[in-house]
Amino acid sequence: MAFNWFQRQHQDSSDTPAAEKQEVTPPVTEPQVDPTEDLLAFAKSAYKNIQQKQQASPVTTAPEVADVEAQTIETVLDTAPVVSEVALTAELDVETANNLDSGSLDAATPEPTAPSNLSFLERAAAERQAKQERLIAAAIEVAQPEVVTPATTAETTPDQEALAFDEGFLWSAEVLAAQGRRAEDISVEEITWLKKLRQGLDKTRRNILNQLKAIVGQGPLNQAAVSEIEAALLQADVGVEATDYIVNTLQKKLLAEVTPPEEAIAYLKQILRDMLDAPLQKAPSFSFAPEKETLNIWLITGVNGAGKTTTIGKISHLAQKSGYKCLIGAADTFRAAAVEQVKVWGQRSGVEVIANPGKNTDPAAVVFDAIAAAQARETELLLVDTAGRLQNKKNLMDELGKVRRIIDKKAPNAKIESLLVLDATLGQNGLRQAQVFSQAAQLTGVVLTKLDGTAKGGVALAVVQQLGLPIRFIGAGEGMEDLRPFSSYEFVEALLSG
Repeated sequence: MAFNWFQRQHQDSSDTPAAEKQEVTPPVTEPQVDPTEDLLAFAKSAYKNIQQKQQASPVTTAPEVADVEAQTIETVLDTAPVVSEVALTAELDVETANNLDSGSLDAATPEPTAPSNLSFLERAAAERQAKQERLIAAAIEVAQPEVVTPATTAETTPDQEALAFDEGFLWSAEVLAAQGRRAEDISVEEITWLKKLRQGLDKTRRNILNQLKAIVGQGPLNQAAVSEIEAALLQADVGVEATDYIVNTLQKKLLAEVTPPEEAIAYLKQILRDMLDAPLQKAPSFSFAPEKETLNIWLITGVNGAGKTTTIGKISHLAQKSGYKCLIGAADTFRAAAVEQVKVWGQRSGVEVIANPGKNTDPAAVVFDAIAAAQARETELLLVDTAGRLQNKKNLMDELGKVRRIIDKKAPNAKIESLLVLDATLGQNGLRQAQVFSQAAQLTGVVLTKLDGTAKGGVALAVVQQLGLPIRFIGAGEGMEDLRPFSSYEFVEALLSG
């Protein structure tokens, strides 16, 4: 059964009715696991269940591997005599020719098993037969080790090699337990993703966490402490407006009561989660997923180099794994080889790509054709790739508005989302991009990419605070599995957990 990442946060382990499961409860601040219990036991149980699931899959493929091995051995046995006989015949012909030229026919050494009164032809035939038998036996013995190697590699999967019960696994299990997950429901995909997310934010976490703990442990914030917190947050690309809100809210808490450092950090986490979830308060649901049996059109926008095409490939792969019928519209007709690039991603994810074979064609025409194809195929998710453009290029921004009008006209009943792909390494410059794109493309969300590099992650808070746009996806790597739906709880824990 496919793991549905879009509904992961709402697939809790309780026995509540389905209607109640769709209602999102506020993020909990304390793990639902009893604090007195050993969290290590929970992690060990989750690790054991994951190992059992991994070991169950090679069992079904073992007969196939055995069949391949048996067929390979039979092939070697069948072909070895033929190859040996041909090689032996050529060898004997050369040897006979040399003996004839040297005139030493009588000096040829016969096989010990052959009688001395045999003629030359009879002795040659006996010698050839003996050598042939030795070569056949040697050929069989040499071929056997080569057959064992594929069987050994076939039983090892990448997940089995990568999974390790280390500190990252323990932290990931703790985060999942805090969200109400049971040990038997935790998957290797979740553990792997949380490890990558924490690793991507490691530099920011190490830079600001120790500073914050030292500052908030001194009681109410004085002017020097406020300046230090502001500097730490601004260095993390949080932005001026979001930084002011965080400092003022934290100061009220510290003035009201004596707060130990650990409690102050926990309160700071709650402030950040509330900020990231604020744009979703007006939405009908916290969840962000394509609606089943309905055409969903996601328009992907952004500047060149932000990772639009790569994001489309990863989202299409995610949708395929989660059980959605997906289609890609290659409307980036300006950039060289953009259509070929998205076709490669379509092949990797197993998703069909609708493209115009001509060069410099109208992007709106490609979108029109893609919508028609999606409606004919009863597609559930259509991802539209658009040309990368700078926010100060008015003609290209107008073209983006034209594409949006075509979507509204051609598919009036579709569920439309307009997502801006934002390079997290750009910092505050990304905020300016989001402001301009929000006007032209009627943005409904942001995809934050490249958190695995030098990005500091604070731009997520700036975008949410100043533009009111929710973070929908987050990327922490270049691989196909390195883009996942955004979770404010997991993001803040990866940012501020020591």
